[in-house]
Amino acid sequence: MKRFNIYLTIFLGILIIGLLCWLYFDNYLEMEKPKIKLSREISPIGKQKIVEIIFSDQKSGLSNLKAEIIQDNKGRIITEEKIAVRGNKQKILSLTIDAATLNLTDGSATINISATDYSLFKNQTILSQPVIIDTKPPQIILPGTVNYLNQGGTGFIAYRVSKPTDATGIYINDHFTPGYTLKQDNKTTFVAYFAVPLFASNQKTKIIVFVRDEAGNEAKISLPCIIQEKNFRSDKLNLSESFLQQKMPEFQSIYPQLQGKTPVEVFGYVNSRMREDNDKVIQTICQKSADKKLWKGTFLRMRNAATMASFGDKRIYAVGGKELGSSIHLGVDLASTAHAAIYAANHGIVVFAEPLGIYGNTVIIDHGLGLFSLYAHLSSIETTVGKNVKKEELIGHSGTTGLAGGDHLHFGILADGQFVNPLEWWDPHWIEDKINKKMRF
Repeated sequence: MKRFNIYLTIFLGILIIGLLCWLYFDNYLEMEKPKIKLSREISPIGKQKIVEIIFSDQKSGLSNLKAEIIQDNKGRIITEEKIAVRGNKQKILSLTIDAATLNLTDGSATINISATDYSLFKNQTILSQPVIIDTKPPQIILPGTVNYLNQGGTGFIAYRVSKPTDATGIYINDHFTPGYTLKQDNKTTFVAYFAVPLFASNQKTKIIVFVRDEAGNEAKISLPCIIQEKNFRSDKLNLSESFLQQKMPEFQSIYPQLQGKTPVEVFGYVNSRMREDNDKVIQTICQKSADKKLWKGTFLRMRNAATMASFGDKRIYAVGGKELGSSIHLGVDLASTAHAAIYAANHGIVVFAEPLGIYGNTVIIDHGLGLFSLYAHLSSIETTVGKNVKKEELIGHSGTTGLAGGDHLHFGILADGQFVNPLEWWDPHWIEDKINKKMRF
């Protein structure tokens, strides 16, 4: 037994010494170099560029980190850091390269990034990255014409840029509409449909073309335009007791949070919160659009249909003389016979085909480059998401689903998820002058 204890003690001693040797060699005499990774491509570099660098060393840990940029054989230190405590396995640095502060000029340069570990061998990795310094903003080339826009209408612009872009589009005050890239006659042209606000004015509405190049340089230019005022109607609608008793239970059966509320309370929620939520869904759907023009010619208007409500109508709702709220009608209501056939207004791709709150059974078609059409209150949907539809192809039948008082089609046109006046898209002369001619820029 005594001999066994001696052997056990010797064995444990050897095991501990071996473990200590392993730890020593693994942490002090290891020869594995640190790793350096860039989170994204860093060239070209404009007036300012943020660069994220990921340093790592899984053995002895990071010791010294350095980044410098070299131009004309002169080094400029971007950052230099000594890590005082060993064992730091990873470090992420976010650095701002400021061309003016570093006295950089347009042209080629090299960024050298190095990392040293805590090993006795001072293992070091150097990442050398050639870059281009480009501090000149891009130039925006617009057609030499004035754009005549209607309140609530669709704006369209085609333009060119002097250099490759990272982002471009149109600002209407604070709202940004992205531009799309087209290749025409071996030239790159950018186009954008945008919604002119219902209450836009020449004094208060700023429309700006925006471009940012690959180096991060930005350029902006005002779009020459004249906004033409439109007269929109205002009407007070007295909601009947029968309408509330008929329609509000439909919403209560779908939305549990409406259970136990009076018809008037349900209408207040539907006309405010639900309307807002539904429009957010539509905007999200319209964020992704085909990168080419899918439509052709004048958009189809529902056949043999009377106009029951126009785009831009302001509706004030009341019950028993007491106002319950209001809304702006952002489409055209068309009615003929009950369950009338509804056809696609133009060629496109179906991106939505299901019930949607106040809109009821709804179909949305993408016509490319950010342009969409919407068909609401359908009694039935006769198409599916992802289907390529042709103009005049059956997609459903009119109905009373959603917040509809009678059988009709609510037809809408959207530019970048914002509703615009459909009347323009039923006018072949407007389409030729305001869209097609500009598309050929």
